[in-house]
Amino acid sequence: MKRIVSFLAVLAVLLTSLTVFASCNGDDGKIVIAIPNDTTNEARALLLLEAQGIIELDDAAGITATIRDITSNPKNIEFKEMEAAQLPQALEDPKIDYAVINTNFAVQAELNPAEDALALEGSASAYVNILCVKEGNETAPKFQALAAALKSQQVADYIKNTYGGSVVSVVENPGDGYDAAIDYEALAGTKISVAASPTPHAEILAIAKTILAAKNITLEIKEFTDYIQPNLVVENGDVDCNYFQHVPYLDDFNAQNNTHIVNILGVHVEPMGLYGAEGKTLADL
Repeated sequence: MKRIVSFLAVLAVLLTSLTVFASCNGDDGKIVIAIPNDTTNEARALLLLEAQGIIELDDAAGITATIRDITSNPKNIEFKEMEAAQLPQALEDPKIDYAVINTNFAVQAELNPAEDALALEGSASAYVNILCVKEGNETAPKFQALAAALKSQQVADYIKNTYGGSVVSVVENPGDGYDAAIDYEALAGTKISVAASPTPHAEILAIAKTILAAKNITLEIKEFTDYIQPNLVVENGDVDCNYFQHVPYLDDFNAQNNTHIVNILGVHVEPMGLYGAEGKTLADL
């Protein structure tokens, strides 16, 4: 009997120690959701969660909402704000249960938004991904030529056939890739450099590159894996234009950094998705 009592006492101590250890590691039983830490994408993630009935937000916050604007959190969810590019890796962290991820980073991580996302936002026009230049260059023929190539049927078909609904073209009445108002002979030999996220932006630009090459215009695609440098290199003139962001992000970036980047064309929408760590389902929320 004494041995049994002694064993139970030791077991109780061990269980207590494990509980303390888990507590020290932040594992207090709460559901943890990782979200982007930049202003516009954080709001976008929270709005997606609100649409699923998981939280409620202050109506006045809109597309600038942060976790401070959560007015109802009945499941006492803990939110972990992270750099957007790191969110797919967050799903491998045992302390994180879910992550709200931008489609470009999800696809790069070999997640299929159409199949793997537990919830996807609608194709909200506020989040159309855009081709941008530095203010004052909006009507330059070479940028209009790139815009025409991105508005082509070839690009629209590529988006539809490649991404299966995880990327959606917003171009109405796609054309042949060329603009009749542009003097392409005068542009022959021109080079255009464009900063882009690897997926899907650089992939889409590769189709435009072929279209422009037929007119002896060279498109140089420079890939970036973050959301900061693509705007800075356009602002300082190292790169001609960029294609990676949506309007709310651009507006906030310009305001925060005193940059002068402008939108010249909306190309596609990438619905943001909620993803679960292994074994996690939407029902678990």
